Amino acid sequence: MATTNLNIRTDKDVKDQAEQIFSELGLNMTTAINMFLRTTIREQGIPFSLKLDVPNEATAAAIEEGRRIASDSSVKGYSSMDALKAALEI
Repeated sequence: MATTNLNIRTDKDVKDQAEQIFSELGLNMTTAINMFLRTTIREQGIPFSLKLDVPNEATAAAIEEGRRIASDSSVKGYSSMDALKAALEI
C-alpha cells in the first residue's frame, strides 16, 4: 500500500489536547487520523452527527421569556449579584 503525507493546520491547544487523549487511548495522531479517514470512507460521510444547536421547546420558551423580561421597562433589574441577593434576602 502506497502512503502519502497529509498536512493540516490546527490550533496548538487543540492538537495538544487531542494528542493527550489519543495517548491515553494508546494511539498516536497518525493512527487516530487514519481511523477517522477510514471510518469516513466506511460510513460514506462524517462519522459523527453534524447539527446546529437548536434549543428544545422548554429552552426556547425560557429564552423568549428572558428576552421579554429584558425589554420590559416595568421589570426591576439589578446591576450586580450583590443587589440581586439583597433583594432575594439571601
